[in-house]
Amino acid sequence: ADHLEAVIESLDPNDTGVVDFISFAEMLTPYNLPSFTFKCKSIGPLARVTPSSDEIVLMKRMSERLHTLAADAALNGTRLLIDAEHQKYQPAIDNLVVELQKKFNAKDKTDRPIIFNTYQCYLKDTLERVEMDLKRSERYSFHLGAKLVRGAYMEHERERSKNLQYPCPIHDTAEDTHQCYDEVVEYLMRYRWQNGSGTEIMVASHNQASIEKAVVLMNQLGLQPQDPNVYFAQLFGMRDNLSFPLGSQGYNVFKYLPYGKVEEVMPYLLRRAAENSAVLGDSVSELDMLKEALYKRIIGR
Repeated sequence: ADHLEAVIESLDPNDTGVVDFISFAEMLTPYNLPSFTFKCKSIGPLARVTPSSDEIVLMKRMSERLHTLAADAALNGTRLLIDAEHQKYQPAIDNLVVELQKKFNAKDKTDRPIIFNTYQCYLKDTLERVEMDLKRSERYSFHLGAKLVRGAYMEHERERSKNLQYPCPIHDTAEDTHQCYDEVVEYLMRYRWQNGSGTEIMVASHNQASIEKAVVLMNQLGLQPQDPNVYFAQLFGMRDNLSFPLGSQGYNVFKYLPYGKVEEVMPYLLRRAAENSAVLGDSVSELDMLKEALYKRIIGR
């Protein structure tokens, strides 16, 4: 009890009755959770997600490996983009990403981000999370790197929320997802325009309308096609009809290449096709492109 009172007092030293969320979240790392929950009289949601001592050891080893990768990326001037996962895993991923961003995106060490987090815009809280992460980057003086996607686990998230009887975290309609994606793109671009370079945005999308809106917004804000803080990205072998025109106009375009054995890569590509058909309603053209890309890979052309 004394420990908890001391924590609350540190979060609200002026006794305003308001706790600073960013400072509170800083304390709730997986490594610190046991100190909050080991004396709980009953098992609640926080206690249920508290890792065991063995799990903490494994997490620290994983963190060490990520730091090794991030250090190599920083040494070679290469961006490291951390992908998103099922929502149940995302808080742990976000915690690790923030840990890396504080160290490798620190403004006193680099003038641009090395570590990017990925935001899935089919989640209802995405814009709120982006706003919070920008405030966190200001608080701890690091550059934010954001890759924006729509999301790949829509059916899984809906089924899980239904089975466990909690509100579905996914937008109700594809139109709501499109709107969220465009709003997050605009929010980040306006932040970059108002605050100068440092924040970097990757518009990772196969949706033509969203890309066109992003290009129009860049023009309105006076951000040049070659702006070093804005990128576009599509999967290798898919949506070249979007990538090539962007590149020919001078925009920064990347093609994302899943690498590995065909039997390992194909499930990933099929999930991307399912994502596009479910979210974009464009299954025919996307599947045709996917089949063509797989055919060329199989016959070695």
